[in-house]
Amino acid sequence: MANIGDKDVDQRIEHVTSGVSVKSGDSANNKDAATVDVLQAQQIAAQWVDGTTEENRLLRKLDWRILPCCWVLYLLGYLDRANVSNAKTGGMEVDFNLTSEQYSIIVLLFFVSYLVAEVPANMILTRVRPHVFLPGLGVIWGTFAALMGATQNWSQLAGIRFLLGVAEAGFAPGCAFYLSTWYRRYELATRYAFLYTSVPLAGAVSGLLAGVITENMDGAGGLAGWRWLFILEGVASIVAATVIFFCMPDYPSNSNRFLDDEETLLACNRLAVDGIDMAQSAGSEELSHWTVFKMTVKDWRVWAQCLLFVLVTGSQTMQYFIPTLVKSFGWKGHEGQYHTIPAYMAALVYVVLSCWLADKYKTKWPFICALSAIGTILFIAVTTTRDRIAQYVLTIFAFGTIYGCSPLVKTWVSDVIPQPAAKRAVAIALINSIGNASSIYSSWLWPDKDAPRYIPGFATTTTWLGVLCVLSAVFAYFFKEYPVERMDHAEVMAAALRAQREADEKGTKA
Repeated sequence: MANIGDKDVDQRIEHVTSGVSVKSGDSANNKDAATVDVLQAQQIAAQWVDGTTEENRLLRKLDWRILPCCWVLYLLGYLDRANVSNAKTGGMEVDFNLTSEQYSIIVLLFFVSYLVAEVPANMILTRVRPHVFLPGLGVIWGTFAALMGATQNWSQLAGIRFLLGVAEAGFAPGCAFYLSTWYRRYELATRYAFLYTSVPLAGAVSGLLAGVITENMDGAGGLAGWRWLFILEGVASIVAATVIFFCMPDYPSNSNRFLDDEETLLACNRLAVDGIDMAQSAGSEELSHWTVFKMTVKDWRVWAQCLLFVLVTGSQTMQYFIPTLVKSFGWKGHEGQYHTIPAYMAALVYVVLSCWLADKYKTKWPFICALSAIGTILFIAVTTTRDRIAQYVLTIFAFGTIYGCSPLVKTWVSDVIPQPAAKRAVAIALINSIGNASSIYSSWLWPDKDAPRYIPGFATTTTWLGVLCVLSAVFAYFFKEYPVERMDHAEVMAAALRAQREADEKGTKA
């Protein structure tokens, strides 16, 4: 951080602070203190330099602490989701005499509770400490995941899945918002890509674990292998979330156990450069939940992003039927579980490469267009070929394009809606919620009666990707023509300094 040497500003600050005395309820004193915040913010903004050694050092520190915590939460959350499809083909379908319609209901109920609880969860997150809230959700969903192994019929399983949806509702939009409070606009996609690698990896690991567990633990302790799949993953979630509680920092303005004073100022200043309002800043805390919600739903940009994410998540629903698709290609049992892995590995490559390029070239929509266009072509090929091996290989590469689009669309939200932070949090949750609503009806697109070609499911996915390709370009034009008003660098820093000062004053009084 460069030294502050504006003598005129220094003199004005000294002049104001010389008359400031700390007296509770003194309006004149509060006014003077606010003036100092503004002058200091202007001074800090004027001295900003991109890419300093101090900033790069801080960025590495953030990456080594924040990303692993979020990554593990994401991995465990998506393992919980993926395991139900692996459990189905691993013996649960036979034990429960499960029909295709009953399985669709089990998948559907998760998303019903999930989408309803997302917005309230992110509203809570803007007011509480992330290191308590996010790992706390992990403990809760781990408990529900383990309980799924004790269910005795499909209706009990559906009920637990409904509760699991409530517990998991806060982690995906919560982590997306949490990252946006630490990283700049064109750092975010790469970091979110790292986080999002856990999603395809969860699918791949789930298939591997399902194969190993159902093959080697079936009958252990008198329990079926698919039950052990739920139990072990649930226990792993509880243990990991407990560890993360002690490691995860909060927001830049209130992570004293992680950052020193200089690093705190720099972390806030980095976001202020991009006009990104910070969580728990003075301005954000003054807005009520209802005010923020109204601001969010009145913004057309939010609904444009909602539509894009609906198309992505609707397409991505096929992840819950990958084991079923693999079975239709001719592989069954634990061998079928292993053959689900390549699709997720391809998705992993798409995610990392596309997000890295998006940050490198500081744009997202061209990559969303390209990936969705490639996916459209590949899925057309999937539906027209009759060779099972060719269909399997094409499905692997087509499936990856959907995963590549998803983090780009989700991080595009922070570019389009940078402030206030509370609105950004609600927007991310609302978009994620409505996007996942498409998973409710999409879960019915892959019934067993359509095997082995699953024309309706593939045709719908192809159409959605084609529409995504067109709309991402259209909305990019309108976002450029009608940009959101961004906060001034000094204005953001003044709010952050004020919040820090008020927090320090409260601590002194306590």
